Amino acid sequence: MMHEMSDEERELAGMVREFADTVVAPRSYEADRTHTLPMDVVSAMGELGLFGLPFPEQYGGQGGDYFALGLAIEALARVDQSIAITLEAGVSLGAMPVFRFGDDRQKEELLPDLLAGRALAGFGLTEPEAGSDAGATRTTARLDGDEWVIDGAKQFITNSGTPITRFVTVTAVTGNDNGRKEISTIIVPNGTAGFTVEAPYDKVGWNASDTHPLTFTGARVPAGNLLGARGAGFRGFLSILDEGRIAIAALATGAAEGCLEAAVEYAKSRTVFGSALATRQNAQFTLARMRARVHTARLAWHHAARLRDAGRPFAEQAAIAKLVSGEAAMDNARDATQIFGGNGFMNEFPVARHYRDSKILEIGEGTTEVQLLVIARSLGLAG
Repeated sequence: MMHEMSDEERELAGMVREFADTVVAPRSYEADRTHTLPMDVVSAMGELGLFGLPFPEQYGGQGGDYFALGLAIEALARVDQSIAITLEAGVSLGAMPVFRFGDDRQKEELLPDLLAGRALAGFGLTEPEAGSDAGATRTTARLDGDEWVIDGAKQFITNSGTPITRFVTVTAVTGNDNGRKEISTIIVPNGTAGFTVEAPYDKVGWNASDTHPLTFTGARVPAGNLLGARGAGFRGFLSILDEGRIAIAALATGAAEGCLEAAVEYAKSRTVFGSALATRQNAQFTLARMRARVHTARLAWHHAARLRDAGRPFAEQAAIAKLVSGEAAMDNARDATQIFGGNGFMNEFPVARHYRDSKILEIGEGTTEVQLLVIARSLGLAG
């Protein structure tokens, strides 16, 4: 299942890399410092077609696949993880549930703007008491005539409060199925009475990414806003997370690559005791290990993405890719900061931002421990 990249895929990766270097990178420090998502950059990504990469042309997409999306995310994450996660969440968590589970009306109404980058959507799964244990969902939705009435709270929701956020899709308990929670997914438009997008978080990293807690207090939406079959929401969102782990793995690989590139350049230019730092064997060994991590992480997410695009089982490979690449990003961020010395502790240098940003890659869309659990279960280990 390991394939060489096609000329078209190389061209896409090169185009996004150039965009990242010339458009995204010059804005990254200020956006991080001010905790501001630059909407003109988001708009430019939409004009490049990045939000529509893995979707058919029927809805305004580019007719590509998940591998193409991963290439774009990796290229962006080299210079700015906040911008990369905005794209990743906009596609994997915003548009993909509508494409996978929506009816014709929902797809025709919502997808064109999402795929063009004119609108964003959030993915409301995590709650204060339901993170890795998503089955512990407490948000409820009950039918009252021809409306769903939603009560509850969600947290850590990306792209939920931007100027172009159109809606969030939330998981909610809609009934009881033989003693087990019946969990469904419902589209809640921004501006719905009783739906409050709370103040943004003060985060350690991903500061330019838009992230909010959400509150629902008797929020009413039409019964037709049910996304997919009633009671199928939990299973559907788990499949969305499997795909999302590939995209996060691509993001983490890009972050690890960005740290490597910056560290190599700095080691070559930094003079220590009369010679370049890069001539010191300890620095060379550190950079070599960083390179090995990037290579391994890239192979892992490429493999998972190719499996997914071929219609073959990929959940285990996605978990492996997420595990390996998340650790590669964090390890490379730490080593790059060490190579930079005191400068690595200054936010004006990209490695400092990667150091703060990368930790979430071992937590979001399934913690390291969840990935290990998925892999263990694939080995037939129960528990």
